[in-house]
Amino acid sequence: MKAAGITGWYFADRDEPVGATISRLAALPFDAQPGEKWVYGYNTDILGALVERVSGQPLDVFLRTRIFEPLGMRDTEFYLPKGKAERLATVYSVAGEGTLTRTPDTGGMISQGAYVEGPRKSFSGGAGLLSTASDYARFLQMLLNGGELDGTRILAPSTVKLMTVSHTGGVEFRPGQGFGLGFSVVEDLGARGQPGSLGEYGWGGAYHSTYWVDPAEQLVVVYMTQVIPSGTLDDQNKLRALVYQAITN
Repeated sequence: MKAAGITGWYFADRDEPVGATISRLAALPFDAQPGEKWVYGYNTDILGALVERVSGQPLDVFLRTRIFEPLGMRDTEFYLPKGKAERLATVYSVAGEGTLTRTPDTGGMISQGAYVEGPRKSFSGGAGLLSTASDYARFLQMLLNGGELDGTRILAPSTVKLMTVSHTGGVEFRPGQGFGLGFSVVEDLGARGQPGSLGEYGWGGAYHSTYWVDPAEQLVVVYMTQVIPSGTLDDQNKLRALVYQAITN
């Protein structure tokens, strides 16, 4: 990846469109052949560049007009307007015995980030958006509803079903879980070893956030933090246990 000038998931400080970055990535050899193994890579960034090429629009415009505005997601964007800068949550790192320390103002992925002051050019499909818990809950509720929210349809029910079933087959991913089109999917509760339901799907964010959708319980959970690295924090497991202990019927 270094040969393409890419290190890690952080794209916000890049002074070039994401398509230029992905073009260099395309010149590199595969990490694995399709179907050989599960690779946590740049697939969604590649997809974002493809959306830009096919639509003829920058990814921020495409997402805003096709998804965010129709769903009423008023606080979801790649870079904050100056007028919203004071609403950006502070980023912390876990140091020592669980001590939270404020990250530096600049310095790449483990910093306060270039989301207000920066080039504002790279719209990363895989790791770029800022949002709020309420905004993202609307997006997940749309998925739970089969692609529709408040009378606005974003996706066909068949598309949501395809996104939220495992596509990994016999490829090893995580115990009790497969991977769909952007989500981990629970296939065996015992092997997964955590409270939840079969068919539950979700993922997480680089700053220690997590979310999941549980169709069996008609449940959407969004948990946002600003911690990187998060060290030995066990808050997500505690959250999951508390959520499912509270469900009694």
